Amino acid sequence: MSTDETTRRAWAYLSRVVEPPHTGLRDFVETEGPEAAAAAIRARRLPAPYDALLGPTQARAEIDTAAQDLETAARLGVRLVTPEDEEWPGWQLWSLRAADTVERGGPPLALWVRGPGNLADAATAGIGVIGARNSTSYGEYVTGQLVGGLVEGGWTVVSGGAFGIDGTAHRACLGSGGTTIAVMACGIDVDYPSAHSALFAAIARDGLIVSEYPPGTTAARHRFLTRNRLVAALSTAVVVVEAGRRSGAANTAAWARKLGRPLGAVPGPVTSAMSVGCNRMIADEQAALITGAAALISLAAPDGEGGPNRGPVRTTDALAGDRQLVYEAIPARGAITADEIAVNAGVGVTAVMAALAMLEVDGFVAAVGDGWAIVRD
Repeated sequence: MSTDETTRRAWAYLSRVVEPPHTGLRDFVETEGPEAAAAAIRARRLPAPYDALLGPTQARAEIDTAAQDLETAARLGVRLVTPEDEEWPGWQLWSLRAADTVERGGPPLALWVRGPGNLADAATAGIGVIGARNSTSYGEYVTGQLVGGLVEGGWTVVSGGAFGIDGTAHRACLGSGGTTIAVMACGIDVDYPSAHSALFAAIARDGLIVSEYPPGTTAARHRFLTRNRLVAALSTAVVVVEAGRRSGAANTAAWARKLGRPLGAVPGPVTSAMSVGCNRMIADEQAALITGAAALISLAAPDGEGGPNRGPVRTTDALAGDRQLVYEAIPARGAITADEIAVNAGVGVTAVMAALAMLEVDGFVAAVGDGWAIVRD
C-alpha cells in the first residue's frame, strides 16, 4: 500500500471513529498526524492529554471500514477532502475554530465531496440561501428571483438539500446554469430526503455535494443541527427567505451570526406563519432586510469589495485569544523572533509558540530563519 493510500485510509478511519465535530480528535490529528493518530486510537494507547479521547472513541475504535468507505466513494465519484488537500476550504472554515466550545461547533475533521469543481473556490463565492421546509408559493417565488440574480452575478448558492426553500434554491440555481453546494446531514451516498434523489444527482453532475459524515451514515436530528454550521461557514453571507417561529433555518441563521457572517432575511406577510421568523429577525435587527438580489449581493460584498472574482479571504477577524495577540504582534513586513513576539503581545513564550504553530497550520504566518513573518497574499 502506498504512503498516500495509507494516509487516506487513516483519514477515512478517523472520519468515522467519533461523532463529528470533535475538537479533541482534531487537535490530536493536527499534533500527531493522521496515521499516528489512527494507530494510537486503534491500539487504545493515547498520550496525555489526548487520553481523554479513549471514552469518545471507545464504541467505534475497532470498526475500521476505511477501505470499504473509500471504495464506495470511488464508485460514486466521491473524494475525501482533508486539510492536507488544496481543495480544503480552510479560509471559510477558519471561523469555526472560535466555535470549538459551542455545542456542535468547531471545524470538520474532513469532508466527503461529490461533484466537479473545486470546493474551496466555490465556497469563496458562496451565499447561503435557506428557509422553511413548509415553504409557500411566495417564498419559492422570491427564492427563484434571488437565486437568478446571484447566478447572474457569478455567486455560488449554498443550501442544505431539504424540502422547501433549500430545494427551490438548488433547482433555481441549476436551472439558471449556476453552481450550487448542498451540505448534507447524512452520508454522501445517502439521498435524504429520498424524494430529492434526482435533484442530488443533478447537483452532483453540475455542482457539489458535501458531507462530514462517511458513507452509509443515516440522517438524524442532531446531524441536521450539526450540518447547519457548515452551511453558514461555507457562505460569505446568509439569507433566510422564510422561517417559522421555530425552524432549522433559524438555527442556521444563529450560526451565521456566531461566525460573523452577514445575515439577511426576506420580509413576508404578517398573516403568514412561515414569515414569522424572518419578520422577527428584521424587527430585532438581527438580520438586514433583503428584497432582491442586489441587496443580498451588497450584503455579501459591501461597496463592491470581494465577490466571486476575489481570491480566498483569510478571516483574521475571527482570530481570538493568544492567536489574535500573537498575530497582531508580528509586523506587517519582516520577521520577528518568538521572544520579541512575547514581549510585544504580553504573552508567555510557551503560549506564543503554541499560537504560532496553529497560525502556521492555517497559513497566517511562516517561519523565516530564526523568526516568524506574516504570510502575504
